[in-house]
Parts: sequence; C-alpha cells; structure tokens
Amino acid sequence: MQLLDPLEIGVMFWAERDRLVEIKSLGVRCGQLGVAGNTELNGAFVQDWKAALDQEQFTLATLFCAYNGESYADAPTVRRTVGFIPRATRAEREHRTLAGSDAAAQLGIGSIATHIGFVPEDPSDPDYVAVREMVRRVCDHAAKHKQTFALETGQEPAHVLLKFFEDVGRPNLRVNFDPANMILYGTGDPIEALRVLAPHVVSVHCKDGDWPPKDQPDALGAERPLGQGSVGIPRFVQTLKDIGYAGILSIEREAENQGERIRDIRMAVGLLRRIKG
Repeated sequence: MQLLDPLEIGVMFWAERDRLVEIKSLGVRCGQLGVAGNTELNGAFVQDWKAALDQEQFTLATLFCAYNGESYADAPTVRRTVGFIPRATRAEREHRTLAGSDAAAQLGIGSIATHIGFVPEDPSDPDYVAVREMVRRVCDHAAKHKQTFALETGQEPAHVLLKFFEDVGRPNLRVNFDPANMILYGTGDPIEALRVLAPHVVSVHCKDGDWPPKDQPDALGAERPLGQGSVGIPRFVQTLKDIGYAGILSIEREAENQGERIRDIRMAVGLLRRIKG
C-alpha cells in the first residue's frame, strides 16, 4: 500500500453500501472499511477487496466491525444491543471480531476497531469483568497480526475509558476517537476528551453533531454535516496537530439517504482541505 501523508483526508465507508470507485471519486485515496454483521468475511470477500484496493490504489487504515442486532435508536437501546455488553451475543461477536482481524490481516490492514458498548464504571461489575477479558482476548489475537484494536469513543466519559484501558493492560489497545459521539451521547467536551485520551489515539472520525435535548434524558443528539454541528472542527483539527496525531482524518457521515450522505462527505472533504491549509 502507498505511503500516506500525516492528517491525510479519508472516508469511513461500508463494504455492502459503498462502491470503492465512488469513494475515491470524492478526492481521497484512503479510509476505513466498515463491515456490517451480515457481511461474509470469507475468501471471496478478501479476494474481491484486495483486487479493488489494488485497482484503485486505495489504502485502508482500519477495518471496523459492526454486529447483527445493534441499534442506535436511543440511549437505552444502545445499552441493550450494541457491542460486547449484551451477554447473549458476546460469544458470537467475539468470533466475528476475530474473523475481522483475520480478514484485515489478509488485506494488509494494521488496525481493527469497534464499539464495545457502554462500559460500566464499576470494575467489579460482572459485565465489566467479562468485557475486559473479552477485549484482552481480541487484543491478543490482533497482536499476532501486528494489529491494534481500537475502541470508538462516545458511550462513556474519557476518564472511564482511560481507566478501562489501564485495567485491560494490552499495549495494542487503542482509541478510534470520534468527537461527535462525545456530544451525541452527552459524555463530555470532545476536545478535553481528546487531550485525556491522546496517548492512545490511533485513528479518528471527522464527524459532527449537536447535544441531546435536555428534556429527553434517553435521547441521543443529532448528527450534522461536518462543520454544522457543535464539535468545532477547526479546533478539533488543531488539537490533533497539538497532540502529535499523524494518522488519517476519516470523514464519517451516517445519513440514511445515500445521495445526501455522499454530498455531505464531498463537502466535508473540501472543508477539511481549507482547514488544513
């Protein structure tokens, strides 16, 4: 794969939703590949994506694992369905994550990532202990491929995630920092959180959003096109420079309408180019 520039602009996109040629036409040559829970991570998947990446001269920094049954409708639903927290799906999702690591290794991708869900603050909580051990096993498997395993931010305050990192105790456990998620879940100022988690940040999402409504405690905030929400994207990019981050800037837009999503990503590419100078 080609060498990338520090803070090179990329896109977070999905294997079953996006065509690589369309993503590259946005003016980028790198990104993160998301795989939904129903995406078959088999030999054909690896062969097809290896051919596409070679054809388009496109570099993937991360393979992002999602799981069947997850829903982000509101905070209680996230707690009940997302990541490693739900007990009934842990074994299946651990197997899925390890398969993602293996597929990423065959594609030459150096990092896998996921949402593990709301980590309990109490380290003696049975769910905390079980998820900690699960994360250790995933880290150990990824380490065999010389990969990092990145947890996406947002569903807990930065200090809780930092304590969890210290407890897991694996050098290849890292952070995929999403500033908008800190706002969407109401878990803290993203710039302050970025500074707290800086030593562990291996990748970022450039995403924007507004805070949850104060009169709806179970609601999440609303995602917005980049530059139109409450993150403060120029300040975010400057803080990334301040902490010495040299990875890619992966634009993420979650709009359901594909035309709107691609339009907003294209606009975000232009915005980040102007901010970077």
